[in-house]
Amino acid sequence: MAQKMSKITITALHKGSAAGPDEKALIRKCINFALEAEGVDVGCLVSVHTTDNEGIRRVNREQRSIDRETDVLSFPMLDLLPGEKPQPSPENIDPETGFVFLGDIVISLEKARQQADEYGHSVERELGFLTVHSILHLLGYDHEGGERQAAEMRAREEYILNKLGLARDPLSKQIHNSLSR
Repeated sequence: MAQKMSKITITALHKGSAAGPDEKALIRKCINFALEAEGVDVGCLVSVHTTDNEGIRRVNREQRSIDRETDVLSFPMLDLLPGEKPQPSPENIDPETGFVFLGDIVISLEKARQQADEYGHSVERELGFLTVHSILHLLGYDHEGGERQAAEMRAREEYILNKLGLARDPLSKQIHNSLSR
C-alpha cells in the first residue's frame, strides 16, 4: 500500500533556533520516508520543534525531570509496538486534516551540529539520524528496553538512512571508534 500524504509542521521553540529551508526539507523527507519504510499507509500529523541545547534542556527538565541537554526528544501520542501500524480512531484523529496525530519531536540543532563534528560525518547525516530515530520512537520502537530492542531499532534506523542516502561513512566510524578507546 502507498503511504498517504502526511502533515509535518516544523517550528522553532524560540528565536534563533529555527531550521533553515534545507534542514526543513531534510526533516520532512526523513519523516515521510521512515513512515513509508515502516508501512504506514494512513496520513499522519507530526509536529517538529527545533531548538538549541538550552531549549532542549528546558524541555527535558520540564517534561522528563532530567536536567541536562540531549539531542532529540520524542513524545508519542499513541501506544504502539514496533511494527504496529497507527490506526485512525476518534481519539487520535486531527479534526481539521483527518490525519492520525503521531506526536511531537524536539531536536536540538546545536547538538546535531556538535555531534556531526564529533562523529566525523555531515550535519545532514546527523539531522537525518535524529529525525528517523525520533519517528521510530513515535512508532513504538525503543532502545532502552534491552539489547534485542536496541538492535532492532538500530537496524531499522540504518536501513532507512541507507535508503535515504545518509549512510554512515565506515571510515569516520572507524576513526571515531579508535578515538573513543
